Amino acid sequence: APRASPGSARIEGMREKPSAEPEPVFKKSVAREYLESIVVAVILALFIRTFAVQAFKIPTGSMEPNLLIGDHLLVNKLVYSPSVASWEDALFGKKPIQRGHVVVFKYPEEPWRDFIKRVIGLPGETVEVRGQRVIVDGRPIDDPYAHWTPRRTDDPESGSFHDGWGPQVVPPGHLLVLGDNRDNSRDSRFWGFLPIDQVKGRALLVYWSYEATREEYHRTGLVEWMKDTLSAFGRTRWKRFFHVIR
Repeated sequence: APRASPGSARIEGMREKPSAEPEPVFKKSVAREYLESIVVAVILALFIRTFAVQAFKIPTGSMEPNLLIGDHLLVNKLVYSPSVASWEDALFGKKPIQRGHVVVFKYPEEPWRDFIKRVIGLPGETVEVRGQRVIVDGRPIDDPYAHWTPRRTDDPESGSFHDGWGPQVVPPGHLLVLGDNRDNSRDSRFWGFLPIDQVKGRALLVYWSYEATREEYHRTGLVEWMKDTLSAFGRTRWKRFFHVIR
């Protein structure tokens, strides 16, 4: 019998070796893809809400006429946060708290509630309210957003400081904050100075606004809440959309 050459033996051996089966391709179900997308979206939303931007609504008239009951705001939570490097300040527009900034903070007497007021006094400054003027370190400040009206007896936010307040020195690590509606605002004149570490962020802009009353924000019934929510769309203040808060 003819002898096979070594080369032909190798070729035969290669031909006889079974080919590898293709690896199975794992394919996600449509339901799982939707679930993963939802989970990622929720995580991103929680991250943004915790560290970057938070929504806030105005339930009282303490900041009128600059902020109205029914205004829905976006609050920048990054602007006052600590920076690891100097480039963060330029990238995120970070800056220290300044007089005139409108800030959202934890109400010191009830930390689970958020308040919004304007920064008037900084640490170490001596502040006094005399008549319809705010005096800081002996000099009246430029206060274009202040609004003075007769006291409302039906509003628990209302105060009575027509005879003045202070002078008092703002302690280190604290702020003096006032509502723009000076005669109808429960602010530092009532409950004292605000610890800086209770500030959550700076108010940016109004993203939605509708005509509302104080009572609508305190209704707890589900039916009443649904009625108020549905009727709100017919009472939208279109001119206040994307109103930048000064």
